[in-house]
This record gives sequence, structure tokens and C-alpha cells, in this order.
Amino acid sequence: MNFTKSFKRVLITGGCGFIGGALVKRILNETNSKVFNIDKLGYASDKEMFSQYFDIDRYQFLKVDLFNIEDTKKAINFIDPDIIFHLAAESHVDRSITFPRIFLESNVIGTFNLLEAIMPHWDKLPADRKEFFKLIHVSTDEVFGSLGQNGFFSEESPYNPSSPYSATKASSDLIVKSWYKTYGLPSIITNSSNNFGPRQLPEKLIPLIIFNAISNKSIPIYGDGKNVRDWIYVEDHINALLKIALNGKVGEAYCIGGGNQRSNEEIFESICDLLDLNIKSNSPHNRLKVYVEDRLGHDRRYAIDYKKLKKELEWSPKYDFNQALSFTVKWYLNNIDWFGKFKEI
Repeated sequence: MNFTKSFKRVLITGGCGFIGGALVKRILNETNSKVFNIDKLGYASDKEMFSQYFDIDRYQFLKVDLFNIEDTKKAINFIDPDIIFHLAAESHVDRSITFPRIFLESNVIGTFNLLEAIMPHWDKLPADRKEFFKLIHVSTDEVFGSLGQNGFFSEESPYNPSSPYSATKASSDLIVKSWYKTYGLPSIITNSSNNFGPRQLPEKLIPLIIFNAISNKSIPIYGDGKNVRDWIYVEDHINALLKIALNGKVGEAYCIGGGNQRSNEEIFESICDLLDLNIKSNSPHNRLKVYVEDRLGHDRRYAIDYKKLKKELEWSPKYDFNQALSFTVKWYLNNIDWFGKFKEI
């Protein structure tokens, strides 16, 4: 299936975010499709991410908050999409503990409003476009809760969210599933492990470690530092989303993992080692580590079994974790001023 032929008009919600932005760029760079980006431009939005694309005919940005149903309906009517990648979400667990209502409004009501806006659009599509139309709902492995020392999450794992963030993402997953089962709205759900790469906000672990280290600030590590995450380089995640868009089965869910289980402490030490090589004058950077009180409801371990995606769509991560981490660290070191955009974090 040719991407541009099937999906001439692509809508990405949350396209000024970390993963959404990477997806926008890939589609603009590798296809001839027209890309529409709707984003509410919250604190986590990189407003200057696409300045190099503003003058071309294939990219259009619309400032839309999905919590506003009328604006959402107007946007869908105007965009007339062939495919929708839904990434708009509040995603920081700590913030969800402090401000849970914001997460409910964005992740649950925002998704509901999007579905309400999509339904009449989908209903009136001509048969040739309706055949290929789909919604890709991008979610997280955190909806499954916490693993013990062994085992992996898969598409069959029961939902057992631990935080307001993961609870609202689980809710949005279930709402999307119900719209497929009740109304037949063609949709696919993806559940990804922890992403990393350039342009990720310094509220997330990897850029936070880098930012605090180069700023000579203490680096907080929750609890005993043994919490384990499965890490995936963001470009591998984008590869998976594009594969799923082209060949994924409607009504299915796909787990996307990097196969890189690392404890928070291991991530910390790896980054400090890289910084020591690049900024010898401030070495050793691991002297800045400070253990802090563990986060409420902190899941102990995540790990993804992505064999369904590998078997059905022939996808597997291609980026070496250590090389991707080294590239990421160097990007931040070469773009230190970028951190200044997000002073309220």
C-alpha cells in the first residue's frame, strides 16, 4: 500500500509534542501527503519545531484544544482527513498526581470529543476513501500497571493503571475500543514503552538528567533507583506507527517495545558516563545523584513483548540503544539553549 495514495490528508493531534513532532517530520520528509497538525500549544508544546515547514503547501497547523468540542468539530470538517494519528495527551505522571483533572479533561474528554467529531466525517466519506480511513490511537504501556521481576506486557495483558495519567490513558483506550465495537469506527490502538530522543522535555527522565548535570544541579532519583523501564528510541516508535498505519488490522492493538530494559539508576550512570567523556571539566557527573522519596503509586517494572508486531508486520527496533542514547546526549549538548524554551517546567 502506498502511503500517499491511501492517505493524502493526514491529521496528527498533538503534533507539537515530542513523539507527535517526530511523526510530523517523518511524514513530511518521506511522503507527499499533506499534514495537518492540531495542538493546543500547552506548556509541553515546542512551538518553533516546524518553522522550516511554514512556507510549504503540505503542512498546516491549527491551534485546537480537543476539550473544546465545537473547535474540534470545525477542525475535522476543515481538515477532511484520510487518517488520524491521535497523540494529543497530557503525559507526565507527576503532574497527573498533582493536577488529575487536567488529565481527565485532555485524555478522556479530549478523546471523546475527537471521536464525536470523527463519526459524521467517516460516515460521509466516499467508498474509495472510507475503505482506507482509520484512527491510530497512540497510548502507553503504563495502562497495564506494574510487572514483577519476570514477564512482559502484551496485547492480552489486563488493564491495571496505577496513576491518574495511566488511568486516563486506559480510559481513552477503552473508549476507542468501544467506538470500534459499537459503531464500527475503524481504529487501531498502540501501547508503547518509554520513548527517548532529541527534543524531549526536561520533565522526563533522560533529558532531566542531562539538563541538571550540565547545570551542575542535583539529579533526583526516585526511591532506590531500581524501577525498570523498557526504552525505545523515538524513531523506532515512528517506524512502528507508519507500519501499523499501512498494514495494521483495524480493531486490533499493537504493543511497541524497544527490548531495552534499564533501571533508572542504570540510565543515570550511562548518561553520566557519556557526559564525563564530553565535559571532562565537570566530571564525575554522578556525584550529583540524590535519592528522593519515591513517587506515589510508582510502578516497579515495565517490559513489552512486541512479537505480534514483529510477526504480523515484520517490525522490530533497528536502533542500538547505546548509540541512540549517545546521539541523544550529544544533541542536547549541541542545543543547550533549547532547554530555555520550557522555563515553566
